[in-house]
Parts: sequence; C-alpha cells; structure tokens
Amino acid sequence: KDFSKIQICAGTILSAIENNNLKKPSIILKIDFGSIIGVKKSSAQLRENYECANLVGKQIIAVINFPPMQIGNLISEVLVLGLPNSKGEPILVSPDKNIKNGLKLY
Repeated sequence: KDFSKIQICAGTILSAIENNNLKKPSIILKIDFGSIIGVKKSSAQLRENYECANLVGKQIIAVINFPPMQIGNLISEVLVLGLPNSKGEPILVSPDKNIKNGLKLY
C-alpha cells in the first residue's frame, strides 16, 4: 500500500550542466518524463562517475512526486535514483532497453 504512493517513473535526460556553486558540486539535469508529467529539473551529485555530455539522451529512473527541494540556488523537482559504487558515489538506475518516458515502475 505504501509503495503505491510513490511514483517512480522513467525519463530521458535532455540536458546536463555542471553546478559548482555547492559544497559538493553537482550536475543540474533537465529530464523529459513525457507529455503528461513534462520536463523536470533535478540536482544530482554524479560528477565522480559521469560527464555531462555522456548523460544527455540517457534514460533514468526517478521519484517524481516527492515535494520539491531547495538545493543551493535550484529547486530540485524530482529525485533521480542511483546506487552507490565501492566509493559510495552514485551510479544511476536506468532501464536496459529504451522505454516510453513517464512509464511508472510497478
């Protein structure tokens, strides 16, 4: 029952820009979640494992219905999901085949 309250959806990264204005630099992502959900922003600490240019076009999984969160000078609208590598740095969770943006995890 609790799981059904969380909306976890697929999206495609449209742009990725470095944000050096935080204690731990991050990447600002614009993510397309399809026509119903739209494009959302997120700030993610991915710089240890990803280059901005390599993120564009990548499909990811994110929680889309948590309240927006102020991160430095940005409102992060979604929580991009990742798992820690051996150094504790995030590796993005993503589907292994392209799927429609906005599809909900079940």
